[in-house]
Amino acid sequence: MRKHKKLIAPLLVLALLALALTGCGGANTGGKTDAAKSSDSGPITLKVGHVLAPDHPYNLGLEKFAELVDQKTQGKVKVEVFHSSQLGNEREMIEGLQMGTVDMALVSTAPLMGFTKKFMVFDLPYIFETREHAYKTLDSEFGQELLKSLEEKGIVGLAYWENGFRHLTNSVRPVVHPSDVKGLKIRTMENKVHMESFRVLGADPTPMAFGELFTALQQKTVDGQENPLAQIETSKFYEVQKYLSMTGHFYAPAPLLISKQKWDSIPADLQDKIRSAAIEARDYERGLVQKADTELKEKLKSRGMQVIEVDINEWREAMSPVYQMFEAEIGKDAIEKVKSYK
Repeated sequence: MRKHKKLIAPLLVLALLALALTGCGGANTGGKTDAAKSSDSGPITLKVGHVLAPDHPYNLGLEKFAELVDQKTQGKVKVEVFHSSQLGNEREMIEGLQMGTVDMALVSTAPLMGFTKKFMVFDLPYIFETREHAYKTLDSEFGQELLKSLEEKGIVGLAYWENGFRHLTNSVRPVVHPSDVKGLKIRTMENKVHMESFRVLGADPTPMAFGELFTALQQKTVDGQENPLAQIETSKFYEVQKYLSMTGHFYAPAPLLISKQKWDSIPADLQDKIRSAAIEARDYERGLVQKADTELKEKLKSRGMQVIEVDINEWREAMSPVYQMFEAEIGKDAIEKVKSYK
C-alpha cells in the first residue's frame, strides 16, 4: 500500500505540470489569437470562372484582375481564373455563388433574369443605341442599384464588364432583312426576352448552354447563333458558320460577381482593394472588346465568313413588339430610365 502511495504522488505532480503547460499554451504561439493565427495561414484564394475561350477578353481581363488584386492586397488575396466552363455553365455558376460553392463568376446579364427580373431591362433589343450609352447607364446610380439588388440573392456585384453587341450568324443563307430569319433555328441564351425577340421574326429560338454550341452548329442541330464578334472568333464559329449579319440586336453587359458568403469572410480593407481592382480591370477588358469589334470583321472575312451589313432601323422596328410584351413585367419607368442616359 505504501508503494502505491509513493507512485501516485509523482504522477499527480506530472499531471498538474501538464495542465499548467496546457493553460500556458500561448507560450508556443507568442500569445496570438485564433484570428491572428488564421491570417498567417496563407493568402485568401478566389476562384473565378467564365464560359469563354482562354484568348477571349473575358479571360484576358480576369488575368489582369488577378494581377491587380495581387498588387493591391500585397499578396494577401490570390485570384485563380478558370475559362471554358470549367466551373460550370453560367446558370450553374450563378447557383454556385448563391450556395457558396463557387467564389466568383463573370457572366452575361441574360441568365440573371432567372434569379431577379430587375436585369430584364438590359435584355430588350436595341435598348442601348451605342456602347457609350451602355457604359453611362451601367456605371450610373441606376445600374449600381441593380447590382446591389443581387445581395438579397446571396451574390455581390463588383462591376459591369462587357460582352458587347451581339450579331447573328447562320449556315443556311445570307440574312439581310428581318424576314430572312424566318424558319431558321437560332441558338439563344435561356432568356425569354431574347427568345421572344427572335420568335417575332419567325425564327425558332433554341436555348442551350454555350459549351454545347459549337457541336450543335457543326452537327446542324441549330442553323445559327448570336454572339459578339470576339466570341464568334475565339470560339471558331467561322469553321461552322458561313454568314455573319451585323445586326447588333442586343448589348450584353457582363457583371463580375462574388458569392456573398465568400465576400463577407474577407476583411473590409481587402474588400475595398478587390472592388478597386475589379473597376480598373473593367476598363481594361472593355478596351479589349472595343478593339476586337474594330479589328475582327476583316479577320472573320479572311476566315471565310460573308459579312453582311444591315439596316439597323429596320431590325429595331421588327423587334419593337417585344417592348410591349414585357413592359408590364419590366416596368415602363425602368425602360425610360435606361433610355434617358443616351
